[in-house]
Amino acid sequence: MMFMEIEIPAQVQIEVKGDEITTKGALGSNSRRFNDALLKVAKSGSRLTVTPITEKKLAKKAMMAERSLAKEITNDMNGVSKHFEIQMQVVFAHFPITIEVKGDTINIKNIIGERAPRTSKIVGSTKVEVKGQTMRLYGTRLDDVSQTAANLRKACKIVKKDSRIFQDGVYYAIE
Repeated sequence: MMFMEIEIPAQVQIEVKGDEITTKGALGSNSRRFNDALLKVAKSGSRLTVTPITEKKLAKKAMMAERSLAKEITNDMNGVSKHFEIQMQVVFAHFPITIEVKGDTINIKNIIGERAPRTSKIVGSTKVEVKGQTMRLYGTRLDDVSQTAANLRKACKIVKKDSRIFQDGVYYAIE
């Protein structure tokens, strides 16, 4: 029988109830659901065991789900002990772009001189800090932080203009 064991760090607590795994740490908590028809998850001491079902028709799907869930749990454990962070840079050539955070949306104003602001959704509990032309997106869930950054990039996409000339927008900062 194949199974994956995940070592739980000392500063992280994991609780398994039915088809939900809750990860708690110093920076917050994450909750994740999984398909309990494909996987069995059990906690014993400082280890978490993920076991796929062995039914012939669903065995391959269960094996792939096992690997995915193990990686997601590892990411959740890393997120509650240290934040996932993405740095972004506001770039403009002609019209100065201003970024404003209101509630769960990000407003991008004056991109290529447009009068109406473009909006981007902040996913989950991701936090956004704007300082001048740099932005910091951080949170405990990698999925949420990455999707917030992708939403921001998509909102800044310039269509029906030559992308070699109009390069204004928000980009991932290279460190």
